[in-house]
Amino acid sequence: MADGPTVVNSGGGGGTAVAIVLAVIAIVVLLIFTGVINIGGGGGKDINVKVEAPKVEAPATSAPAKPAAPANGG
Repeated sequence: MADGPTVVNSGGGGGTAVAIVLAVIAIVVLLIFTGVINIGGGGGKDINVKVEAPKVEAPATSAPAKPAAPANGG
């Protein structure tokens, strides 16, 4: 007679393999979407962005006043 129930291992690693494959596919799709991987080749056009900022100058100030001479207090 058997001592207990017989457990048959049906290969539990299959779920891990599917998860790894899905993760790799998701990363590749993300890289394609963000433009890191360019499938179309070098046919993209350059986008030139020019930002014109106004010139900022510091206000004109006079030279700082000379400090007062120390008192002869000894």
